[in-house]
Amino acid sequence: MTAEPVARIVTLVSLRSDVIAALAQSAFGPFSVETLSSPAEAARLEGRVDALLLASDQFADWQRVPRSEHDAAVLVVANEATPLQLTQWLQSGAQDVVTFNECASDSLPRRIRMAMERHCVKREARHAHATDLGTGLPHQQQLIEHMSHLLALREREPSPMALLVLRIEGLATTEARLGREAANVLRRKVAVRLRAGVRASDVVASLGEDSFSVLLAAMLAASDAQHVGAKLLVSLTTPFKVAGQDVALAVSLGIAQYPQDGRQPQALLTRAIGLAASGAAQGRAGFANFTESGGIGPAAANDD
Repeated sequence: MTAEPVARIVTLVSLRSDVIAALAQSAFGPFSVETLSSPAEAARLEGRVDALLLASDQFADWQRVPRSEHDAAVLVVANEATPLQLTQWLQSGAQDVVTFNECASDSLPRRIRMAMERHCVKREARHAHATDLGTGLPHQQQLIEHMSHLLALREREPSPMALLVLRIEGLATTEARLGREAANVLRRKVAVRLRAGVRASDVVASLGEDSFSVLLAAMLAASDAQHVGAKLLVSLTTPFKVAGQDVALAVSLGIAQYPQDGRQPQALLTRAIGLAASGAAQGRAGFANFTESGGIGPAAANDD
């Protein structure tokens, strides 16, 4: 029989020693408990934290701390709360609100476990709706979430960052000529080439049927974004093999740089999308396949 993994609990409120001992032995756990003094200190912890207990006056500070996508379930501890306060805390990311008296009661382990499960369900639902099922890439919502975390870090540790948007021409023509499934295969192959062309720390996302984005999380210099963009253009304008045929695409590129083009995710995204939409597409000169123009294009890359 496999032992239940220990859930890591961080508390920013003082718990009695007997309460901590009860948490360590609870059937709803077991829990390990660490006591810290601030949300920022909790954010610097290495490894995953499953639940965080913080006082109501610490909640605003916690919201300003950059967190990973696996951030902890949060229980707000308050002496008392109005219905409006309860609603605001829960809508802002807390999974439960407990009183200081409840922190000393037998119900605390159960409340923590329920908060953790509630948080897990919410996170899985968010990820399910934030993923492009056709390519496996994150959607715009998840991209903005990731950008928000990184931009919060950049405010404390400034360094260049860039968002690239690539608008693809030729997907609709491929669908008309070869069918919907062929166009879906082509989109997946575009996603594969984009991921292969950047680092593991960079984020490739889908912005819809014919647009993709690449978030360059860290760069040595602002000019790095142009080099990466040029490399991706070469990759995507090399023909693809789809349904036994060589299919070529045209691509237009837009680049938004942090901080000169914006300090908020939506501002950077709007800037990059606008530049991609207004820029000239490079590649197939209006043709989905080189043979349509009467020419012979380079051999398709082996994407199978």
